[in-house]
Amino acid sequence: MTAADRFLSRLGDIVGRDHVLAADEQKAPFLTDWRGRYHGAALAVVQPRLSSEVAAVVGACMSEGVAVVPQGGNTGLCGGATPVAGIGSVVVNLSRMSRIRLVDQANNTLVAEAGCKLAAVQAAAAEVGRLFPLSLASEGSCEIGGNISTNAGGVHVLRYGNMRDLVLGIEAVLPDGRIWDGLRALRKDNTGYDLKQLLIGAEGTLGIITAAVLKLFPVPRESATAWIAVPDPSAAVSLLGLLRDCCGDRVNAFEIISSVALALVLRHIPDARAPLARSDSEWFVLVELADAGPGQHLSALLEVALTRAAEAGLADDAVVAASLTQSKTLWGLRENISEAQRIEGVSIKHDVSVPVSRIPQFLEDAQSAVAAHWPDARIVVFGHIGDGNLHYNLSKPDAVDNADFIRLTSEVNRVIHDLVVGHGGSISAEHGLGQLKRDEILRYKSDVEMDLMRAIKRTLDPRGLMNPGKVV
Repeated sequence: MTAADRFLSRLGDIVGRDHVLAADEQKAPFLTDWRGRYHGAALAVVQPRLSSEVAAVVGACMSEGVAVVPQGGNTGLCGGATPVAGIGSVVVNLSRMSRIRLVDQANNTLVAEAGCKLAAVQAAAAEVGRLFPLSLASEGSCEIGGNISTNAGGVHVLRYGNMRDLVLGIEAVLPDGRIWDGLRALRKDNTGYDLKQLLIGAEGTLGIITAAVLKLFPVPRESATAWIAVPDPSAAVSLLGLLRDCCGDRVNAFEIISSVALALVLRHIPDARAPLARSDSEWFVLVELADAGPGQHLSALLEVALTRAAEAGLADDAVVAASLTQSKTLWGLRENISEAQRIEGVSIKHDVSVPVSRIPQFLEDAQSAVAAHWPDARIVVFGHIGDGNLHYNLSKPDAVDNADFIRLTSEVNRVIHDLVVGHGGSISAEHGLGQLKRDEILRYKSDVEMDLMRAIKRTLDPRGLMNPGKVV
């Protein structure tokens, strides 16, 4: 028996032989990211069921000097869960760790294991009359551990915050194989460093999150959704202010969609239909109001606000959903943009954020810069304008031209990211760094910031074996 065989046998003793995938055809689905951009290699894919098994697997890997790559639903967009080729590694896929350990209705908390799908957590909360507000297009396949490790955002950050704001405690396996039990369901715990925040958003480079205490909220008893044509992004930002003035914190989501993004959905997604009769609008907003109190009549409130918006020249046309089905249809147009882009072909994607007030000027400056460098590039813009997060994606309509354009990714990134940072923004709003932006971030973070990040990495993972090639 070779050393590799003995190592795989040791892993099998920990998780069971059936849960150590070593054949090429078994490993293949776990070695490519969702976008198909990154392709890695691994000695094996291991599927633990318990936190103690994760700890034992990590300990075995560390004793052999084998890198560990944590993986959840594998829906990330930056290659953070894909092993780097050329580095001997073991993928630790947490999908079997899918238990809801505890639901505490009185404390408005829920303890979920890392492999729980986001949709399952939402359903568990709903069963006790509560809401877990994180909402992503991939919620049927993404998993809580990955959501936490990437500090996921989604459409409700405007009201509830990022994943970082929704986590009270975590359990994690550290790079030395120890289990840290930080599953505290406390909203006040002023006893030193908030260690969980080191692992949230760290993309598995400092340890493997195995479970978490999540915040729950009252379920909105009423909601109202509208699709609105706006003159330009500046009007969209002003409309957000008007809605907040009229509706207060009932503004639950506020998304911007360009006509180019909508056109891709109408082209590629079956049964998708344009929600408005007019076809000359270049920008749209999707807004949702929600309230946990009874008798708010949100549709009427939204219609009053939209009337004021039209009078102020902030809205050209709008439709308010008359039913839950119509609301889901409108949201389907927004949520299927990424899938429509994937069908259309590869694009140069930017997940960026700037202060909400700077969005109009950023978009104007970026359009001018793109036109100057690549006049025939197609710009697809959509995202969470309510919290300043835009997805700014570039491609060319012709596949052959686009292949040549994609080779310019570094040059395109430099132009867009320089503008983002020049407007006081960030080159990664909610997708993380992964492999995609690991080197890019060096241009925009200060030496002090990078030194601090590397110092934390060295302290927790001195051998650099936890998800190597990502973030730092």
